[in-house]
Amino acid sequence: MSHFSTLRTKITDAEILKASLRDLGISVKTEADVRGYNGQRLRSDIVAVLEGEYDLGWSRNSDGSFDLIADLWGVAKKHNQTELINSINQKYAVNKTLAEVKQRGLQNANVKLVLQ
Repeated sequence: MSHFSTLRTKITDAEILKASLRDLGISVKTEADVRGYNGQRLRSDIVAVLEGEYDLGWSRNSDGSFDLIADLWGVAKKHNQTELINSINQKYAVNKTLAEVKQRGLQNANVKLVLQ
């Protein structure tokens, strides 16, 4: 029986996700296996290699969004999974917003991002 869970996300940009993970000091692999319980592995497009025996992975859907795939029980053994996933989502949102601003030619604009 698989211990992997699949969670829908609003992440759509693979490059910004990888950059966000690196910004947080997390090693990134592409087209790699997500490690789970008892040596189980599941292939994902992007993998955040975590300390310990478990990883987080993202797989692209047909609509361009990514699902988060992980053995959340295993991740929680060594990490506060809620804080970890929230920090990744927040870093992605900031980086995505900054990329959108730069794309629109507003390189010199002041951006104030309010997280609620």
